[in-house]
Amino acid sequence: MPTAMARPHETDVALGLGVPPFTPHAISVSLPTWRDNVGYEEGDERVVSTMVSGYPRFFIHLSIRKLAKICEQKFGAQDESCMLYPTQKIAEECRSFMQRRSALDGVAINARLIQFLITPEDNAPAELEGASADLHIVLFPSDAEPLAKQFWQHTGLGISSRLAEHCLAMLPNPQERPSSPPFRKPLNKHYAAKGFTKGKQPPQESFIGDMGTYLEERYGRNLPFAHAESAKRALRRRIAGVLLREPTPPGDNRDEPVAGAEHLAMGPSARGVPEVSESDVFLYPTGMAAIFSAHVLASAVRPAAKSVCFGFPYADTLKVLEKWGPGCHFFGHGLDTDLDTLEDMLKTESQANPSNPPVLSLFTEFPSNPLLRTANLPRIRALADKYDFLVVVDETIGNFMNVEVLSYADIVVSSLTKIFSGAANCMGGSMTLNPRGRHYTALKARMKATFEDSYFGQDAVFLERNSRDSLRRIRLIDGNTEAVCDFLRSRSQAGGRADGVVKDVFYPKWETREHYEKCRIKEDGGFGGLFSVTFTSLKASAAFFDTLPFFKGPSLGTNFTLACPYTVLAHYAELDWAAKYEVETGLVRVSVGMEERDVLLKSVEKALLAAEAT
Repeated sequence: MPTAMARPHETDVALGLGVPPFTPHAISVSLPTWRDNVGYEEGDERVVSTMVSGYPRFFIHLSIRKLAKICEQKFGAQDESCMLYPTQKIAEECRSFMQRRSALDGVAINARLIQFLITPEDNAPAELEGASADLHIVLFPSDAEPLAKQFWQHTGLGISSRLAEHCLAMLPNPQERPSSPPFRKPLNKHYAAKGFTKGKQPPQESFIGDMGTYLEERYGRNLPFAHAESAKRALRRRIAGVLLREPTPPGDNRDEPVAGAEHLAMGPSARGVPEVSESDVFLYPTGMAAIFSAHVLASAVRPAAKSVCFGFPYADTLKVLEKWGPGCHFFGHGLDTDLDTLEDMLKTESQANPSNPPVLSLFTEFPSNPLLRTANLPRIRALADKYDFLVVVDETIGNFMNVEVLSYADIVVSSLTKIFSGAANCMGGSMTLNPRGRHYTALKARMKATFEDSYFGQDAVFLERNSRDSLRRIRLIDGNTEAVCDFLRSRSQAGGRADGVVKDVFYPKWETREHYEKCRIKEDGGFGGLFSVTFTSLKASAAFFDTLPFFKGPSLGTNFTLACPYTVLAHYAELDWAAKYEVETGLVRVSVGMEERDVLLKSVEKALLAAEAT
């Protein structure tokens, strides 16, 4: 399936607009200069007043805001705000979190739950017939909104923008475009440092009415809602690696997810554990929802104990482990010396209390974000077997078309939003259980008893379509990324250039490669599409970033190249803390796309020359 790629001169998206541009459900936002990113973190009116998009767990989509406003007016009391969730169970978990966390501060918050069943009107379009939506509303005092947003951000379980638009279409005046309330800067330590900031009415991207639908139809992305269940089956099979081949839709009917046909023949899994089946794969609305759910699952089937976060992780993974349950042991460098320390701790804890496992679980990324380090999974597996704890591996960055990690894990989680989709227009996550795991029977039984499918069908349909050619895209991106990293490494101090402005290039080819190789697929597995680069000065970092002629914004794993000053966006309120784990303030993270290789190399060289001129 052909994929339209932006040329460098087409990536000049105005500050605050969506990335990709003219995409109604874009998952990134344009922050094109270093100054813009710092301004965003500091609540600069010049920046925050322009925002009309953002990563969905941090920037609440305009359609969701409009629906929330309707719910507040219909059900709320004066000075109450709300968050919207797809199931009662999630809404109850949000209320419980708010009550528990507020009690720690000595001010108990009283949140209310409302169920709102929305059904199509009698004169609704035919495609809405029978398509009711069950919305669950958490109402709380408006001054508790920062706490409510923590749950939204950490768990990734809020409603999607497509579900919000589906609900709006069934309410009166569905033709109204979602309003643009003043931008509120999220209160978190990822993409923000301070409290909420109110700005001017943000501008709109230059498409209205049906233009968004037209654009998605133009690129084959406006797909039938009726295919939702078969799309989910196709996704689970693709993730489980049980498809004997990737079937092709018949004729011109490219919409049909034929990989989800009920009677399609399946083979043994290609994920390194042949027994894996589609029933071992569970879909979630976001990658963080999968991570959160893995932690909840572990806590439900194993004795209470602290978890372990091994390696410098994506920020919210650590927050989930810290805020739900007894707490977390953090080994932020993720090196073999950390494993030595962990082993000593496990031995000591086990001797002190031999009747219970010393830890609940160990979470690690393969490789880590943003340092691209890989943990020694065989050694971790051996420790888990000896001390009886669960191993949860997030393989989002390595991805299961490059690496096989399931044989070392009890649970594998992934953000399908990233390279599995690539199009940056939908969210999704997955959790896969290892049938060979010691605790598989208990984990699977718990999932059968408690799992609820909260993944909105239209999002699944888009993700299934996007992911059909994921292997082809990943192979191209692997090659592009290695070529770019080889070039930058040759001009770096780490690569032998003593006077180089580049200090180091963080990429699995050089970072703890021996551990990555233990899981790399031998035939054609690559090193992935992500790297980070550091410079000899902050000025050089900014010059390199500003000169890169690519999209600039949060997220990764896109079909197009996307860059960000990661530490500024993710840890602006804790730069000194991040630096202790070698995550420098001037670090630039680049997710490489499918552009022509010579264009990529020339563009990176241009940016490097700008850095060298500082």
